Amino acid sequence: MKLNIAIVGLGFGAEFIPIYQRHPNATMYAICQRNVEKLNAIGDAYGIDKRYSSFDELLDDPAVDAVHINSPIPNHAEQSLKALRAGKHVACTVPMATTVEDCMEIVRVTNETGKKYMMMETVVYSREFLFVKELYEKGELGKVQFLKASHQQDMDGWPDYWPGLPPMHYATHCVGPVAGLLKLEAEYVSCFGSGTIREELAKIHNSPFAVESAHIKFKDSDLSAYVYRSLFDVARQYRESFEVYGSKKSVEWPLIEDEMPVIHTAKKPEPEIPELVVVPDYAHYLPKEIAGFTTKGVYDADDQQHLSFTQGGGHGGSHPHMVHEFISAIVEDRDPFPNAVQSANWTSVGIVAHESALKGGQLLPIPDFRAI
Repeated sequence: MKLNIAIVGLGFGAEFIPIYQRHPNATMYAICQRNVEKLNAIGDAYGIDKRYSSFDELLDDPAVDAVHINSPIPNHAEQSLKALRAGKHVACTVPMATTVEDCMEIVRVTNETGKKYMMMETVVYSREFLFVKELYEKGELGKVQFLKASHQQDMDGWPDYWPGLPPMHYATHCVGPVAGLLKLEAEYVSCFGSGTIREELAKIHNSPFAVESAHIKFKDSDLSAYVYRSLFDVARQYRESFEVYGSKKSVEWPLIEDEMPVIHTAKKPEPEIPELVVVPDYAHYLPKEIAGFTTKGVYDADDQQHLSFTQGGGHGGSHPHMVHEFISAIVEDRDPFPNAVQSANWTSVGIVAHESALKGGQLLPIPDFRAI
């Protein structure tokens, strides 16, 4: 079975083109970009004939089976809903939406249409997450007791909708792994804001906080998780971290990029408890045609070097894993991971957490998206 895929948004989105071109169950059918010059440059470079500068015209094409949306954050919900209603399967980069109401509507329309929706959360397909997941599934962690994650980034100078963004409004990179490891559902959250960003940034979204840190309680579980985010006026190298504490073993993320994570093993002599580990790659999970995209490499470098599309090396090698999951879910007629309900839960944690921070840490519930 071959699915006709259309990619919407060709900045970050262009990185996925060669992966879909090589996936055994996909045809890289069409691309969509408002900027016609950029649309044609990328279409020419990758040999894609079907090109749309209008999203609505793309959706009118009956040959399109699925769309992969990589447009700016404010467009995610509107475009996902339009595509689902047009009878297309949807993969969308994070976050799912910017309001809880839009998350609810996407879940409702996904249920109504029977189409697949997958939020393309990179962290739960990174080699680091897959490594921890493998340890958990083998029983090596023992009973999981606590989960923790962070996403810190200096976003000064970023364009459009980024300046002054509330930290927790872009929280899925740290919420996804703490919820996703054991497939837990966030039930309620308490979040504190800390510090203040520059006034010219704070007034854009009426969001003063330099850091937002949240505790998440999971439904039907004895577990909670701690996540924290910063975007402006905090000195920190870029870091997406994910840490798990178990009764037998715990895994801690490196403090500095390109260093090694640490595994702590219980009941050893104190100096022997910590051990630096090399995280393996998980290309063997993938069809051979796209396995190479988990590590760095420029596609067809001689002809297309000027495009500088480095494949898969970023985001922990997750890109081909996400593509494979999305395609496989459609072919096998099953829910992808994360599906619409999980995506809504993870996205809403951040939205509700920011609301909690504005209310001084008030405990607030996450809607039950399964009930929709």
